[in-house]
Amino acid sequence: PKATSLSRNFPNPFNPATRIIFTLKEKGPVSLRVYDVSGRLVRVLIDEVREAGSYETVWDGNNGQGGRAASGIYFCRMEAAGFERTLKIVLLR
Repeated sequence: PKATSLSRNFPNPFNPATRIIFTLKEKGPVSLRVYDVSGRLVRVLIDEVREAGSYETVWDGNNGQGGRAASGIYFCRMEAAGFERTLKIVLLR
């Protein structure tokens, strides 16, 4: 990839799961985390070093303890090698 990027999730709104696609221009640490509207961490989807390339991950609407997250608005934040972006995600139960 020519650039690091975070694409819109699909579907959005979603139930029960949504796909999140991102690319990394170069090898390095990447984190993908889901937060609620109060800024509380709901789930860590990715927190590791990855090679350059295109990736896809799925958020199943569960929190970090395995319980179901409530319907509402969430934010998916990606951080990688000087790149930061946040997406708004809507979960409808």
